[in-house]
Amino acid sequence: MTVCEFFTIFIGGAKALDKESGAFAMLTGKTDIASARTNVPCDFKTEIAINEKRKKEMKKIRNLPHIGLRMIKSAVAVELCYLISFLRGNTGILFYSQLATLWCIQMYPTNSRQNAAQRLIGTVIGAVYGLLFLLVKGTLPFSGRIAGVLESIVISFMIIPVLYTTIVMKKKQASYFSCVVFLSIVVNHAKDVNPYLFVWNRFLDTLIGIVVGISVNCFSLPREKRKDILFISGLDDTLLDGSETLSDYSKVELNRMLDEGANFTLSTMRTPASLLEPMRDIRLKLPVIAMDGAVLYDIGEKMYLKTYVISAVMSRKILQLIHAQGLTCFANVIMDDLLVIYYDEPEDVIQKKLIQKLRTSPYRNYVKRPLPETECVVYFMMLYPEETIEQMYHLLEKNGITRELKVLKYDSDDYPGYAYLKIYNKNATKENMIGYLKQMLHLEKTMTFGTIPGRYDEMVEPGDVNQVVHTLKRKYEPIKWFGRI
Repeated sequence: MTVCEFFTIFIGGAKALDKESGAFAMLTGKTDIASARTNVPCDFKTEIAINEKRKKEMKKIRNLPHIGLRMIKSAVAVELCYLISFLRGNTGILFYSQLATLWCIQMYPTNSRQNAAQRLIGTVIGAVYGLLFLLVKGTLPFSGRIAGVLESIVISFMIIPVLYTTIVMKKKQASYFSCVVFLSIVVNHAKDVNPYLFVWNRFLDTLIGIVVGISVNCFSLPREKRKDILFISGLDDTLLDGSETLSDYSKVELNRMLDEGANFTLSTMRTPASLLEPMRDIRLKLPVIAMDGAVLYDIGEKMYLKTYVISAVMSRKILQLIHAQGLTCFANVIMDDLLVIYYDEPEDVIQKKLIQKLRTSPYRNYVKRPLPETECVVYFMMLYPEETIEQMYHLLEKNGITRELKVLKYDSDDYPGYAYLKIYNKNATKENMIGYLKQMLHLEKTMTFGTIPGRYDEMVEPGDVNQVVHTLKRKYEPIKWFGRI
């Protein structure tokens, strides 16, 4: 091993931080890291910087949108329209078939069928009124410029019955297509040698495109649905990207699998409030494990199904230790399935910013008053400069709190130089809550996704926001020809 490789591994290892559980995995103290960086020769610093830059570039490349199945299906459907047109002797208008088929290639089969119905109904209504206009036009006794003016007036006012028909039939979504088909007949093809043939071909071409689009969109290889497995994923650095959003691919595929019955849920250090905001577009059906295993929350029913809390007596003891140091904290309490956060007026500017940022959420209830003596606490949270948190941790350790309860400390990503300290019930672990959820769902097998090597069944590269859904798709619905996982 070269000296440069040694420094690279040393510094990279020292920065290893378990963001998912909040527990430190520091190989050296922060001062040691800064010292190591200072003492590294310039050549080594340069190489380390180059390596970090390469990692960032690879991460950007990895997170580029993939060529999705919908794109491939769209290309296949367009080619099938070409083939059908060729078999028909190119008698129809291929363009209309291809438009219809692309309209029917949607993210979900249900949307595909709805769009197909809209397109077909709109085509029929527009074609009928177009045919009616051609019949009326043939009886008009005018010619020349007068006939042209009269036709424009008739065509313009026939838009009204076209739209009205869609309203009477309660098919407002088909209004646009009805007008498009009607105008394509009466404006572009009214002077054809045989305009009636165009009306027929217009309808038939659209119907062909719809059939091709639905067929291609609904086609899939025979797959087995593994509903005997409980799939559990982390959230930060696994499903979410740096801006706390899911990729479009993950949204579409995850919702599809959830709709088909996949037993998928989340396990995160976040509160349900913090969890719901980035996951609002995901149709989660199973309860989620939140607050690092302290609660099991049913999103649909808005209920806490299981909680591990700190007793009222122990809560008072913790508060006394905190207040004795002239510090404050946030006490998270569940009251009638509502998360209530008690806090004292903070003097620290960063704490004030945190409150201003979080209290705007409709899922959180901040109460500026002392914690009632009879309340049990789900967890305490403190946010202070790193030195203060370190001192507080040692104080808790000295008083035996770290032996009786679960105490975590970790640096803040949002507020540099600050750190969090959180105190939970000793039994508040993800493993315990997963066991409870398995019993509730009568499932024996589990598969977990996370970023910590050796802790999860499926290791996720931090920042690869599509990897969880890619792997879930492969594990949940394997192709039957290849057997079970």
